[in-house]
Amino acid sequence: MMQTTPQRFLPLDVFRGLTVCFMIIVNTPGTNDIFAPLEHARWHGFTPTDLVFPSFLFAVGNAMSFSMRKYQQMGNATVLSKIFRRTLLIFLLGFIMYWLPFVRTGADGHWEFIPISDTRILGVLQRIALCYCFASLLIHYLPKKALWVVSAVLLLGYWAIMYAFGEPGAPYEIHSNAALYVDKFIMGDSHLYHGEGFAFDPEGILSTLPAIVNVIAGYLAGLFIQEKGKTSQGITRLISAGVILILIAWLWNTQFPVNKKLWTSSFVLNTVGIDLLIISLLIYIIDFKNSTGWTSFFTVFGKNPLFLYLLSEVGVIFLSFFTIGSVSVFAWLNIHIFQPIAPGKVGSLLFALTYMLFCWSVGKILDKKRIYVRV
Repeated sequence: MMQTTPQRFLPLDVFRGLTVCFMIIVNTPGTNDIFAPLEHARWHGFTPTDLVFPSFLFAVGNAMSFSMRKYQQMGNATVLSKIFRRTLLIFLLGFIMYWLPFVRTGADGHWEFIPISDTRILGVLQRIALCYCFASLLIHYLPKKALWVVSAVLLLGYWAIMYAFGEPGAPYEIHSNAALYVDKFIMGDSHLYHGEGFAFDPEGILSTLPAIVNVIAGYLAGLFIQEKGKTSQGITRLISAGVILILIAWLWNTQFPVNKKLWTSSFVLNTVGIDLLIISLLIYIIDFKNSTGWTSFFTVFGKNPLFLYLLSEVGVIFLSFFTIGSVSVFAWLNIHIFQPIAPGKVGSLLFALTYMLFCWSVGKILDKKRIYVRV
């Protein structure tokens, strides 16, 4: 834990806070009856919810545009130790989170320990860890111009692999894509996500490669914002870059569909482009219009992003694990409190907003005590 936060630009802190805030809302609906914008696209396509995770990676890159500077004065062994230690810790936190609560009801109705053979290996925090690791190494050891080349290679290379090794005629379908084949071969079905009703991991091994570009893009954007972000020319260039990337993404969509679950290269360009537009808007409102009174709500999330995300996920796990009568605490709260107040989609959203505010309250207490959890 640290008692002070490193100096950052307020628009970047607000961007990070907005991302965590929305992430908690979309991850914790009270029921399966959800407003369409708060659901992920079923396969190809894009919804506002699909923007959340890539924006978190983009925010990780933003933060690195500040934190990576100190690595330049460190020895090689120290740098590698810091990067790998942080990577391992975030990865393990994600792995343990998916393993919780470590027990389940067996076929005989009694509790049984969940064997490690039935645990999901990859996931959200694990992808954050891996993307942070590879992006940190690339940023530290390569010149800035080389980062553009590596990003292009990752995006074009991923497209080539998916096309060449997917099922002929259907290389980008859910049951016949190269990303699924790699995950099944290396990890096996029991270690993959089964939320689709079968083994398929949206945070798999191969699709992590293009996700690294979201972090690199956040880093490069962070550098640019520090240099020219508060100028009219700077914000114009950010907006122009965002629009161009979105246009390229949807042109590329005709050949390599925008798809969050495959994390396609067109999806990366689309999300980075939108993130650049959002940051441009925040800079305009906060720095150009000097409107900052509303920002403190979001900076609470921005100061403890990983901790508050982890709190939100672990909280839902235990609310779903413990029961009141024959239903989980999570279901009981929705059945007896939120659905009677506002049936259907509105009640589901009301629970998500309430839960988000609970997490915000914890963050506010930590902020008042100047406790900032660093992983």
